[in-house]
Amino acid sequence: MEFPEEVLAHIFSYLPLWDRYSASQVCRAWSQTMSHPSVWYYTEVRCEAGMEGLGLQQFCQLLRMVKRLKISVRQLKEAASRAMAVRVLNHATVRDNHLSALCVSCTGDFPLFYAGDDILRGVEAVLQDEDSGLSLREVDLRDMPFTLSDALVRSLAQRSPCLHSLYINNQTLVCNVTPDTVREVLASCPELRTLGVFYASLSEEVLAELLRPQRPPFALLELFCERSDKYVSTISDELWVALRERHPALAVNVVLNHTLPAKKFLKILQPSLPVRELELLTYTYLVDEVRFAATSYSGTLEKLVLQTTSSPELDAALVGVAECCSRLREVHCYCVVSHDVVRAFLTHCPQLWRYTLKTQKEKHPWTCTLLK
Repeated sequence: MEFPEEVLAHIFSYLPLWDRYSASQVCRAWSQTMSHPSVWYYTEVRCEAGMEGLGLQQFCQLLRMVKRLKISVRQLKEAASRAMAVRVLNHATVRDNHLSALCVSCTGDFPLFYAGDDILRGVEAVLQDEDSGLSLREVDLRDMPFTLSDALVRSLAQRSPCLHSLYINNQTLVCNVTPDTVREVLASCPELRTLGVFYASLSEEVLAELLRPQRPPFALLELFCERSDKYVSTISDELWVALRERHPALAVNVVLNHTLPAKKFLKILQPSLPVRELELLTYTYLVDEVRFAATSYSGTLEKLVLQTTSSPELDAALVGVAECCSRLREVHCYCVVSHDVVRAFLTHCPQLWRYTLKTQKEKHPWTCTLLK
């Protein structure tokens, strides 16, 4: 009971909302500490059926103090869980709110024919509420698997001109965010340094916006590549060369989805792409792509994920990756590999800290090995 309030507040800040509610019931001192601003700097709210009355009603007035908010909906089939997520968002964005970072994560089984309309409407309503004074610096919608519209993304950029990072590469079946919208986002948010989008939302005009002389250094570009990319023009290697020269510290993370036609793989993976993380989730024969990564991304590649078929040729290509890409920190191959592959990565990659390399089949899910 002699703990200073600041120490208790720091401890409570690590608790999700419902655990804060439980802690507040222990004694009067703990209950009073819950109103300390540092408790609410980062807050995760898990919206689960049956938890509606635990904390939300008591703490709804304090949610406006949250600076970094994560809303997790793990039971999308439960309408009450989805409604709770919308209420939390509304409470956190009232007038004089402090919110600067927002992450929405929706997992679990979807109801039949459900497209996230209620959650999307809640987000849109918040963005259109001019009285809230909302201005975000970080937005992460990667785990909100509903089709985003041009209107929503444009509203987000218009309301948050000081945006630093934006992730809208949420791996849905359809991409409705056009290159024109992404270009408007970059123009409206001159401080944006991290962007996650579908490859289909890129164009030469979008990258030209990043090449402008007055643009501050750009740090990270995440690209999700899927079936619609077969209809779009690929970005030329010359443009990637220009982008690397303009932003020397730029890193690119690329995910190739299994719906992407195989003939597009090496058209998207240009030699001058500064690829830091590469995920080839295609379930196809990937020997050529692995060899290409070893030669083209030897100076930048830090993470490699493969879902492919075992073969001696793949083993040889992976040994080549280990020998060329000394900066690798993670490698995960979801097919059986040889002992030579494992030895090669352990020998040639001193920064490797975890890997999934199995020399014989195991039960799903495969667990990774931690080194550091």
